[in-house]
Amino acid sequence: MFSNRVENSREILRFIKEFNSSEEIIFGNGDRNVIKLFKLESETINIKSFKKPNLINKVAYKYFRKSKAKRSFEYASILLQKGIGTPQPMAYYENFDTVGLLESYYVSEHLSCDLTYRELVETDYPDAENILRQFTRFSYDLHQNGIEFMDHSPGNTLIKNDDDGKYSFYLVDLNRMKFHESMSFEMRMNNLRRLTPSKDMIIIMSNEYAKVSGESEKSVFETLWRMTSDFQEKFSRKKRFKKQFQFWKK
Repeated sequence: MFSNRVENSREILRFIKEFNSSEEIIFGNGDRNVIKLFKLESETINIKSFKKPNLINKVAYKYFRKSKAKRSFEYASILLQKGIGTPQPMAYYENFDTVGLLESYYVSEHLSCDLTYRELVETDYPDAENILRQFTRFSYDLHQNGIEFMDHSPGNTLIKNDDDGKYSFYLVDLNRMKFHESMSFEMRMNNLRRLTPSKDMIIIMSNEYAKVSGESEKSVFETLWRMTSDFQEKFSRKKRFKKQFQFWKK
């Protein structure tokens, strides 16, 4: 399936067919999914190969659920229609056998960014508070549009510096989203819980979210900090369990 704006569908299809043998630049560590960059005339495109599904998902993606590639393509189109930033979707490709889905790919423009939200969490990035406040307003816009981005986590927002203290935000890794008529306060705060363990950052985000939403700053902070703390504790327990499990496997 190709977007209406794509004129080089044959060339993109060739990139996909030759994806595994290609020596093009690999973007990211490729632990689960593999992303490669390809030159298409004057632009760079990003092709994401999703991890091959297990037998159950293989069947499910053929008969019961949309593949991650198809969802990524469709959700990107919805985001853009709602004025939410994401790299321009170009195509998705699915390969099936008689049992189910063998492999799938999502193709989009490759967006060069200045940083991701992760830099705000892990470094003393210049102009960090200003960026964080603008990012909070961006997240509020998502919620106002009824968009529950299930993977709203540090690595999944690209940030571009537009100069004069203005920044633009673009969501990536789009295959897990829910769309609602409206989102409750609890849903909104829950959607922000994975972004940072830093109390100082939560204080700033709470202040800004209260400004734009009209909610009580005290209520925003207390709810968001409680949900963040609960998430971080569960995340830490999971990491400890995995570490112990790996130890006993040796």
